Amino acid sequence: MEGNESLNGAMRECGYTQAELADAVNARLMSLGYEGTVSDRTVRNWLTGKTRWPHPRQREALVAVFGSTAEELRFSPPAPGRRPFTTPEQPVRRRNFLTATTGTTAAVVAPLITQHSVGTSDVIRLRSGLDALMALDATRGGHEGLEHAALAGAGEALGKQKQAASQRIRQRLFSVAADYTATAAWSAIDARRSDRAQSLLDRALYLAGMAGDPIAELRVWNSYAMLAHQRDQHAVAVDSGYAAQSTVIARRNPLFGSLAHARTAIAYSNLGDCQAALRSLGYAQEALDKAALDEPRPSWLAFYGPSELTAMTAIIRDRIGDPVESEAASHQALAAIPAQFRRNRALATTRLALAQLHQRDIDHACCATASTVFELMSGNPMPGRMRSLLGDYYRDLITLAPDASVAREWGDRYRSEWSRA
Repeated sequence: MEGNESLNGAMRECGYTQAELADAVNARLMSLGYEGTVSDRTVRNWLTGKTRWPHPRQREALVAVFGSTAEELRFSPPAPGRRPFTTPEQPVRRRNFLTATTGTTAAVVAPLITQHSVGTSDVIRLRSGLDALMALDATRGGHEGLEHAALAGAGEALGKQKQAASQRIRQRLFSVAADYTATAAWSAIDARRSDRAQSLLDRALYLAGMAGDPIAELRVWNSYAMLAHQRDQHAVAVDSGYAAQSTVIARRNPLFGSLAHARTAIAYSNLGDCQAALRSLGYAQEALDKAALDEPRPSWLAFYGPSELTAMTAIIRDRIGDPVESEAASHQALAAIPAQFRRNRALATTRLALAQLHQRDIDHACCATASTVFELMSGNPMPGRMRSLLGDYYRDLITLAPDASVAREWGDRYRSEWSRA
């Protein structure tokens, strides 16, 4: 049986192991709304030639992963009248991690089917639960239920270690646990529970190291930079940004590299280094221009792209004393941030209000912009990070226009919403 040397060469060129290619193909399948059905064995069958013509959806995913047609990868369709032999795969079902009840989000982690050993399909099932958590974060923001659900997922992944079929599966379980723990840490950051976030990030970085997972490692350093900002440790935030830039994935993949540079730019702007901030922002834009934005990516990174970088530009411009450019960037970001990222749209709206306020445009900042945030987040308590940003806005408002009637009216609304939250 002749092996598929073209596929093997493509994998070597991209740095994929069999397990990593299975993950990449499954990520593409799930991004298109299909079930992830590819395992290590599936890839092995492709490489050995046992499967010469993958399933149509798998072929489509392979084309997306490698940028080559199935024929260029030396797959060949069966002769007319013959059915291709493919090893049947057990379907991998997405799991529902979150069940909504009246006024409350209950986090529920569904147990895996008991098996003699834990393999690729189990890892896929565990990882798919992260998508539901990140969708909730995009809408509502960080809160206790989200953190608990994420930690339950991490605990389940670590609990499967002893049943892992191989050392490779053990590492992938560590990777899943790192992602869940980083999700819990992010929830704590968004809720402004800094001590809790610190301990969770420390744990997530350890797990990412055990997994040898540079994507999880970058995610943790990105969160460390945000936590350092909350603590006014801006030099630490700069160092965390550089640590994110030094990860393997940031050096190899321009999308991840762009996020690392953008986070460093924000840290420099908080430190008051205008030149370094703009330089890092330029690097972030250059990297993003090179990124393939339609490639599969982890669900936690779904938020990042041109619109989010523009929103981050608004932050940087305002902090270096350029509110006019900040306002322009905020308008541009709000025109492009997808509707499902409700929390991010509310944050960008607050940034727009700040930029208007810093130009002494009190009426626009109060009435037409800042009050919109409450409508955007209607129905859910505001996460701590947003409440803190609104607090910054209110302090600037009463400093610049303590006697304006619109300032007093907005202050009454702010205190009422704060009490409700």
